[in-house]
Amino acid sequence: MTTWRVELHSHTLYSLDSLTRLEAFLRACEARGLDKVAVTDHNTAEGALKLARMAPQRIIVGEEIMTSEGELLAYFVQESVPPFLSPEATIERLRAQGAFISVSHPFDRLRKGAWAEANLRRILPLVDAIEGFNARCLFPADNGKALAFARAHGKPYTVGSDAHAPYELGRAVLHMPPFSDAESFGRALAQAQPDERLSPFWVHFYSKYAKWARKLGVAKPPDAVLYS
Repeated sequence: MTTWRVELHSHTLYSLDSLTRLEAFLRACEARGLDKVAVTDHNTAEGALKLARMAPQRIIVGEEIMTSEGELLAYFVQESVPPFLSPEATIERLRAQGAFISVSHPFDRLRKGAWAEANLRRILPLVDAIEGFNARCLFPADNGKALAFARAHGKPYTVGSDAHAPYELGRAVLHMPPFSDAESFGRALAQAQPDERLSPFWVHFYSKYAKWARKLGVAKPPDAVLYS
């Protein structure tokens, strides 16, 4: 059976904490043999939409959205959803687009986008999956808690490199049957097999450098609103 190597969490220079240009992003995807890549910039789908026009067979348009209670990952997005809405309002806007919805690194103790468990339980019926492995989690137990939570509640889980630099792309992928939209993606996810490696701790310094480079004017942002 044909399977694809699928990256489900990645960032470009359309995220404030990344400097990865779109052309470099595509070269890295090709070099790492990634068949499908979800581009999930912070609170904007603009970079993903541009990449989808450049490489329509490879790119899944996505977004990582900061809600008032934690971050969500969305795939097969048609347009950007703004940040800081309630989780329910964010999910409603994503459902109107036909998106598939996962929850980013829900229990990572160092992320401002992590979730209080009570809040996550409340929205659990409204989402499709939980991110059970994030390569940027510094504490493996936090990934373990996310995976156990997904399994305990009968939710499929996604994995992702959370790549902010080209080097990180492909560190956490799923081997999945082919799919074409959110519905077939959900079916393929049920048959997915993970291939996971944690990233070294120093990749977080790259993100901090990217933010400072923007603040100091060393790196110019694209023509889109950027959020951290």
